[in-house]
Amino acid sequence: MINFTARFATKAEQDKWDDLVPSNPDGGNVLQSASFAEVKSHHGWKPRFLVFESAQYSSYNLVLEKSFPVLGRLWYLIKGPGAAEPAHVPAMLDALKDFTAASRLNVFAVKIEPDIVDSPEVRQLFTAAGLHKTFDLQPNDHTALLDTTPESNQLLRNLSSRGRNAVRRALREGVEVRRVEPTEENFSIMYRLMAHIEDRSAARLRSFEYYSRFWGNFAAAGQGRLYFVYEDGEPSVGAFIINYGSKGTYKDGGSKPGRSQYGDSHLLQWTAINDLKDEFAIREYDFCGTPPADRLKDTSHPHHGLGLFKTSFSKTVTDFTGCWDLALNEKKYRLWTTVGERVARQIYWRRHQQPFY
Repeated sequence: MINFTARFATKAEQDKWDDLVPSNPDGGNVLQSASFAEVKSHHGWKPRFLVFESAQYSSYNLVLEKSFPVLGRLWYLIKGPGAAEPAHVPAMLDALKDFTAASRLNVFAVKIEPDIVDSPEVRQLFTAAGLHKTFDLQPNDHTALLDTTPESNQLLRNLSSRGRNAVRRALREGVEVRRVEPTEENFSIMYRLMAHIEDRSAARLRSFEYYSRFWGNFAAAGQGRLYFVYEDGEPSVGAFIINYGSKGTYKDGGSKPGRSQYGDSHLLQWTAINDLKDEFAIREYDFCGTPPADRLKDTSHPHHGLGLFKTSFSKTVTDFTGCWDLALNEKKYRLWTTVGERVARQIYWRRHQQPFY
């Protein structure tokens, strides 16, 4: 049996937040970073910095907060809580209940999203703890993860034959990959490349302002970089890559249709992975979003093509447990789930033409 307490982070802890989050038992997540917290502060959310403490370890978690008339506050522990094992999550939530009640924070519900691999046992554990399964929010709740600890030659051999052959052919044929400066001009080019993906997928882009702030924040923090592939002197493939703690993440990508260079996207990823291995000794690379494992071969899934590309590097899909809700006020939570959430999302979309979450 493990017991936790919960509290807000001190100013000193907030100042070194990006050193603390990667020390979590799960290695932290880029969406818990200070850079991402600052982005969300411009899009309707109030960042809170929450610490769970036990005799064994501490866990540092970003909370995104929104307030609503009548209901009170909704907390979203994005990609958290960071727990050493699934059984610790209910204990953390008990501490959170005590903390919010004692501090009179008027939180009516908490949305959690721990990076814990899904299983019937985890679902049973969370359900028994009073959590309600809800729809998933982040693309990497189902994702391809690549173990980057082998040396480069062995890592290349570990890829699927399709991915390995694409990288080798692109190298042989002289495909040009460049890391480019994080300027507004290059951000504009990247955004246009992403718009091509939107034309042929179910994805919907956020505003250029959102992406520009996101990319700029991570680049300024030394945690993000932009790569282009060039064809006929013009960028034809782009990717924004993040290094955070011991993890790399393929956050955003885009490309022109009808390209003639085979393996260009594969070589870009291969270049970024090796750069992050060399510079930051990353141990894992997250391709950030695929269909669920049981739908990987389903051609009707909107991310079918992306899944095929990403699993040419990592041969399997990891399904995390996704989003769960904890009701701190049952009456208000029922009102939220039956009416409030739907209305809030519709109003936010009409006002901003952007996703609520």
